[in-house]
Amino acid sequence: MLDVKLLRDDLEQVKARLATRGDVIDWDHFVSLDRERREALAHIERLKEKKNRLSGEIGKLKKSGNVEITPLTGSLVITGADVNLLMRESEDVSEAIRQGEGPLAEIESRFEQFMLTLPNLPHPSVKVGKNETENREVRRWGDLPKFDFTPKNHWDIGEELGILDFARAAKIAGARFAVYCDSGARLERALINFMLDLHTKENGYKEMLPPALVNRAALVGTNQLPKFEEDLFHLAPGDYFLIPTAEVPLTNLHRDEMLERADLPIKYVAYTPCFRSEAGSYGKDVRGLIRQHQFNKVEMVKFAEPESSYDELESMVQNAEEVLKRLKLPHRVVELCTGDMGFGSAKTYDLEVWLPGQNAYREISSCSNMEDFQARRASIRYRKEKKGRPSFVHTLNGSGLAVGRTFVAVLENYQQKDGSVMIPEALRSYMGGLERIS
Repeated sequence: MLDVKLLRDDLEQVKARLATRGDVIDWDHFVSLDRERREALAHIERLKEKKNRLSGEIGKLKKSGNVEITPLTGSLVITGADVNLLMRESEDVSEAIRQGEGPLAEIESRFEQFMLTLPNLPHPSVKVGKNETENREVRRWGDLPKFDFTPKNHWDIGEELGILDFARAAKIAGARFAVYCDSGARLERALINFMLDLHTKENGYKEMLPPALVNRAALVGTNQLPKFEEDLFHLAPGDYFLIPTAEVPLTNLHRDEMLERADLPIKYVAYTPCFRSEAGSYGKDVRGLIRQHQFNKVEMVKFAEPESSYDELESMVQNAEEVLKRLKLPHRVVELCTGDMGFGSAKTYDLEVWLPGQNAYREISSCSNMEDFQARRASIRYRKEKKGRPSFVHTLNGSGLAVGRTFVAVLENYQQKDGSVMIPEALRSYMGGLERIS
């Protein structure tokens, strides 16, 4: 969520920066809502001030002796016409406050809903662009594999080896699901364990195992709601949602908390299944593992001080990239332009792995600095000084990596002419010494 004060103090600058994202925003509605809200707040505050003033005057009169004690009941009776007038006026003001609080709450709700629809401001370093065609390539790593045969897509490799079964998955669940079989299931598990070990033992992350179900407040906190509800799997009764990424439960671990500065940066990593409805993706990546309703992912989340959050973003990208380097998978790092960034991101790097079967680089990780956008929504704060004013932390998240897509990359880059697939050396100890899937 954006800082309301920033919008009021420099609305034209905010308009210009958000316009680079390509979003259409009704700013006249914001100005109208903000005026209505401030007027309602001011009205209630004036009434409360008057109530306090009247209470003070009545209190002075009580002390001055204009009070009698009824012998039978022991109750106080305030005497004098002036005091009675003040008492009646105080009651009228109290009633006006009660009547004004309902409309104010309704205005506050409408204002908050509007604020929740505003995307994050792009960092000044982010390139202005309309879509993915204008993203900036930062670097490439690794030589593209050379084959003396026509490389296959991963779905053909997997089905021919008997390690992927899309037909039976469709029978038991529907489209965009897969069953991993035998060595395929073992390879998926090996990738998960390899990634977790690398991030915890070498990169300093604390491993967590959060729930795969979250409540509505959690998704509001990490900006999936209200804007992207159609992309989520909603479970009723109970108003639960299946998580689209472990970013949601990991970030919300500290919702409504005051963090200790000495503990920052806090670094979490988690493996979870993830669930997405893929609304609006009809016809895209229908075959294979690239765009599934259910998939596995290892996710990194950080809580950092604002002054160091962009250094933490760079190190997070390096942490994700190291997974690909250890697996010797050629890839590139791309900085997203303003028109291609996610709703809550201030700056994002995508890691794209080379897939020979598609003759293209495809996203395998997205690492973003959300700055204080999520922390404002989820109320995650810290104090720079022990008795200082609370500040919002910066939150960061990134895939480390998307496991299914890494599985795809291994099959396609390590495929052999005889149809077998070599196991990357970094994974062999996780595969019981197995060197090849035949």
